[in-house]
Amino acid sequence: MYGTVFSLNVKEGHKEKLIEVMDANDRTPDGMVAWFLMNPDDAGKDLIGVAVFENKDAHLANANNPDQHEYFVAMMEHLNSEPTWTDGEFVTGMVAK
Repeated sequence: MYGTVFSLNVKEGHKEKLIEVMDANDRTPDGMVAWFLMNPDDAGKDLIGVAVFENKDAHLANANNPDQHEYFVAMMEHLNSEPTWTDGEFVTGMVAK
């Protein structure tokens, strides 16, 4: 699997609006396995997200999709700066039910 871990520096007072934008995106990209957004216990920290895809090609196809760009532009209205991204291959892990 392949994906990205990202950090979102949210404008003050915009966290709930950003979450609404993210939840309103009902498009499931081909090859997407999962995505999560964490609100750290330390309230001063950025929101942390992870997006998991079946492989690098699926991840890149999503990144280059015009619909994803529109979603990104809508997210940016609520951020102080562009997200930081760390892309790579997930080498081990588990999803437990």
